[in-house]
Amino acid sequence: MASAIVRSTLRTALRGGHRVNSVASKRSFSSGASVEEEAREASKWEKITYVGIVACSVLAFVNLSKGHPHFDEPPAYPYLHIRNKEFPWGPDGLFEVKETPLMPH
Repeated sequence: MASAIVRSTLRTALRGGHRVNSVASKRSFSSGASVEEEAREASKWEKITYVGIVACSVLAFVNLSKGHPHFDEPPAYPYLHIRNKEFPWGPDGLFEVKETPLMPH
């Protein structure tokens, strides 16, 4: 690590010192494109985004408007409600009321 720092310092000294304004020392974070190119690129991706939103909305509408099939009730298999002993509150489950008594008006 220290030898890398020493080599870097020697290289800089041999080149004539540290130049802050030289082109080689500047870091460019963009591609160097002009403002017009960047505006065209941003406009292009904005249009692509809008087309994607419309396409996804249409696909969602088509898929949701198809509906789905309704199946008959499955057969009452005997192993689904195995009750070896009665519940303290009766033969039905606590929240399963099979027959509701009719209320007189």
